Amino acid sequence: MNLKNNTHLIKNSFCIFLVFILNDCFAQIKTPRDCGYTHLTTIYKGDTVDILIWSKAGEELKPKPLFLFCQGSLPKPLLMVDANGNSPAFPFRTETFETDFHIAIIGKPGIPAVCEFSKLQSDYTYVDSTGKFPEKYIQNNLPDYYVQRNIAVIKFLQKQSWVTKEKLIVAGHSEGSTVAAQMAASFKGITHLIYAGGNPMGRIMSIVSQRRAEETDTDSTRFGEKDFEYWQKVVDNKTSMEGWPGDTYKATYDFSKPSFDLLRKLKIPVLVCYGSKDWSTPFNDYLRADFIRQNKTNFTFKAYIGTEHNFFPLDKDGRPDYNTYNWNKVGEDWKSWIKDN
Repeated sequence: MNLKNNTHLIKNSFCIFLVFILNDCFAQIKTPRDCGYTHLTTIYKGDTVDILIWSKAGEELKPKPLFLFCQGSLPKPLLMVDANGNSPAFPFRTETFETDFHIAIIGKPGIPAVCEFSKLQSDYTYVDSTGKFPEKYIQNNLPDYYVQRNIAVIKFLQKQSWVTKEKLIVAGHSEGSTVAAQMAASFKGITHLIYAGGNPMGRIMSIVSQRRAEETDTDSTRFGEKDFEYWQKVVDNKTSMEGWPGDTYKATYDFSKPSFDLLRKLKIPVLVCYGSKDWSTPFNDYLRADFIRQNKTNFTFKAYIGTEHNFFPLDKDGRPDYNTYNWNKVGEDWKSWIKDN
């Protein structure tokens, strides 16, 4: 087993079930506008940044606060399309939030905002002509980059006449939860944080936890041990931008820094939600227990019992049941929490 591939183990934020949630769109997709999105661009450090906005029809220019969703890992286009339709840019039903917010999502560096399914890999990642992730993505796929870029995008959007500043919701799932938490710690304009499917003890612990669950004996399935060997290599090369296939060593190191203390210092309302069968569950349960002990009343915790990383229930064999799509319920719970806070 190639240890460099370990970072792929937890990188399935939406790729497994995209085919199950195709929306109707024009037979020949041309632009995000064809699918109901406003496509904006801005420049950050000399590079073009793609931003998709979902607004209630007819209210695109009506002043509303912003709801920013930080996507999970891997170089995936915001919209993936074919002749039958498109995979939505957001995993939850946008109608849940469109009355009260303009909903935004930001593309990955070096990755097109829209791409046909046929041009993507089996896990829906985008590669260049060499068969690798684009260099611009590899070099910028770091939490510090995403945090500062996303804050710059927020400032850009809040200059628009149709975006108000009295409320700013930032939500993130999986890798996006780490980015969202760091944004909340460094940008005072954020009023609410939704931390979904994250691991407060860092990425490496999700990798190890997943692989421990696959071990069946002491001799041939020492997967967790191999992950610790990989982690030692990451630490020894923590500033290196090498590491293909998978994330660079620096990306793995930086995304593995625990968010526990960072979250503890937040004073704004925070919702932490996770599937009870996710690999990160023990760490979120510990965060929950410790924050109860500390009387951190600005935190709300929501565990989705019997579900995995993407809130799918598990069948009797421990496999995700993709016939039960819970993300829309998750979105409704987010809306209720925002209303109550």
